[in-house]
Amino acid sequence: MARPPRFDAEQLLDAAVRLCATAGPAAVTMSAVATEVGAPSGSVYHRFPGRTALLAEVWLRTVENFQAGYFEAVETGGDGRQAARAAARHVITWSRTHPQEAALLLYGAEDFGRADWSEAHLKRANLGDQRVRASLASLATALGADGPQDRDRITLAIIDLPLSLVRRHLRAGETLPTHTENLAEECATALIGALPPG
Repeated sequence: MARPPRFDAEQLLDAAVRLCATAGPAAVTMSAVATEVGAPSGSVYHRFPGRTALLAEVWLRTVENFQAGYFEAVETGGDGRQAARAAARHVITWSRTHPQEAALLLYGAEDFGRADWSEAHLKRANLGDQRVRASLASLATALGADGPQDRDRITLAIIDLPLSLVRRHLRAGETLPTHTENLAEECATALIGALPPG
């Protein structure tokens, strides 16, 4: 009977997240991940063919985990205004619960070598991007946002401003204060308040 693997892909990706949160994407190497978990380098290469695949997987897993809750907040948040507030709060709540992953998302896919990703990884990334755009478009319709300025307003309200709160505290090495959800929701409410009733 074969022995179960001592180090699975999730453990290795968790280690990559820790390394990135501490020192950025450049710190995520095959040998560094192996050292982080106390595994031989072969264990990492057995699960990821190279550093490009490792970087793609750690980025995509983190984004997909964030997006799962984000889509749920938007889709179950009630009317458009409630959904926008729920989405803004989710950015903060998820980031507080997952500070290392949130620190990783302060970078971009390009910092994780997107230009060299495999076709399969690019397809996953593109599908996620398409779903975000579709979600924003659906929310814009629900809010009666017709023009580019109104659509930018929604993006600012539920993505850009909440992320700026996260960025400021995480880059300072601070835990997100308990009032941050309320601030994000207040900003979203103020921004979407200028839109016509949906």
